[in-house]
Amino acid sequence: MAADSSATSSNEVPAEFGFEHYAIGFIDALRRAGLIVPVGRTLTYLEAIETLGVADGEDIYWAGRATLLDRPEDTPLYDAVYRYWWLHDVRALRENAVEIETVTVAIDDEDDDDPEGSDSDDSLDDEGEIQEVRFSAAEVLSSKDFAECSDAEMAEVYELMARLRLAGPFREARRTRRTNRRARPDIRRTVQLALRSEGEPIRRAFVEHGERPRRVVFLLDVSGSMETYSRVLVRFIHAAVVGRQRVEAFALGTRLTRLTRELSSRDPDAALTRAGEAVEDWSGGTRLGDGLRMFNDEWGQRGMARGAVVVILSDGWDRGEPELMDEQMGRLHRVAHSVVWVNPLKASPGYAPLAAGMAAALPHIDTFIEGHSVDSLANLAQVVVTI
Repeated sequence: MAADSSATSSNEVPAEFGFEHYAIGFIDALRRAGLIVPVGRTLTYLEAIETLGVADGEDIYWAGRATLLDRPEDTPLYDAVYRYWWLHDVRALRENAVEIETVTVAIDDEDDDDPEGSDSDDSLDDEGEIQEVRFSAAEVLSSKDFAECSDAEMAEVYELMARLRLAGPFREARRTRRTNRRARPDIRRTVQLALRSEGEPIRRAFVEHGERPRRVVFLLDVSGSMETYSRVLVRFIHAAVVGRQRVEAFALGTRLTRLTRELSSRDPDAALTRAGEAVEDWSGGTRLGDGLRMFNDEWGQRGMARGAVVVILSDGWDRGEPELMDEQMGRLHRVAHSVVWVNPLKASPGYAPLAAGMAAALPHIDTFIEGHSVDSLANLAQVVVTI
């Protein structure tokens, strides 16, 4: 549908308004007029007009048409609001019987210090609808660093983490299964079907390789430098162990401790208590290179790490020799499907992997991500699924 010439004539943004705020006001006007505009389309619209520029009103018009609308029947209403907002044509709204309502937004941050509790609403406009908006504590906590959370906030963080699910990747299985797709011919079944039609291979059968969950192995650094984060990260690992098959868990400190059996209980408190009792060197020293060598010798190269996604959760501080770390990370990388390193310190401003252990391990890492908040752990779950 071609744009009306009156709707795409040149326009000027009032000088007293910033252009971005004026564009957001246009989207609010669309919503009050009855159009549904999700937040994602708002961001896309702002990116579009930033790319096209604001010198030509036609670009602004078509940027909105392309990004904000998904139904052709909404075009007349869009044109009317566009002419009203950008071209100040009040008659456009009257012709389309659109009423732009005035809405007063009252923001409540749940920290009201007013002892009276009733005078704070006097400043609000008496005309129009009043909508109260509250800040979401859960949204704030999901991005907050674990090291900055209070005990009460950590209890809420644990509840948020309980909702995380690790689906995990899949790999091709050796066994085959029947399929309707034209994949690998199933000679035996094709012959059986041909015998039913006097030897004529009218119907052909096919098979394909099935899928099975790829093993995920967690190696958690429980040294003193990781104490703030390790007690939170072990809860994420526990959720992964009880929520999915083929998940293994180990603790790395001055020695290597397998925790899969201890974390297999669905009761998180009981599982974490048993894990704490099993790890004798919790919050002690760290020798990541020695721990990785023990894992490679006793578990990794014997089959546990072969074709698996290995997730190392550590800040990279190691008291051992960097050469040993480099050697053992190389051994691990050669047998694993992928190596993911989760470092809580990566989110710190100006962070650089300068620690000797971290620098030695970096060339053998496929994915290097943060691990300091609930959002970062949700990202980790997504990385493991898509890797």
